Amino acid sequence: MNNKIIQILILQFAVMIYSINTVVAKFVSNEEFLSPKFLMLYFLEFCVLGVYAIFWQQLIKRFELSIAYANKAMTLLWSLLWSIVIFHEGVTLPKIAGVILVIIGTIVINGGESKDSTESSADTEAIQTEAAADKEAK
Repeated sequence: MNNKIIQILILQFAVMIYSINTVVAKFVSNEEFLSPKFLMLYFLEFCVLGVYAIFWQQLIKRFELSIAYANKAMTLLWSLLWSIVIFHEGVTLPKIAGVILVIIGTIVINGGESKDSTESSADTEAIQTEAAADKEAK
């Protein structure tokens, strides 16, 4: 159980990195198109996405895809936090309610019984071996 919590926290860290992209994109959108500052921030946005992509590819080895993508919905929480802390944007009751629903949904999906990656790999190998044996028998 403790290991599962650590893995979920690592997954949330990746989601947080992804949400930083929205912050950089907001800064980019405020700059004159193709100005030096625009290009610098745009490059930073590209780098953030690159770091996230590498991190994400390593994480989806450890999670069922449905669970990983369900956690990606938590980007809404992180984006709301960034909009408050960095951009001093207002928070409405519908925004808070929406984020709470996403958090509840993510908790429900993470709380379900799931196979760990070694069981999933073993199942996949068994199916492939069985299919190969069936093919040879024909």
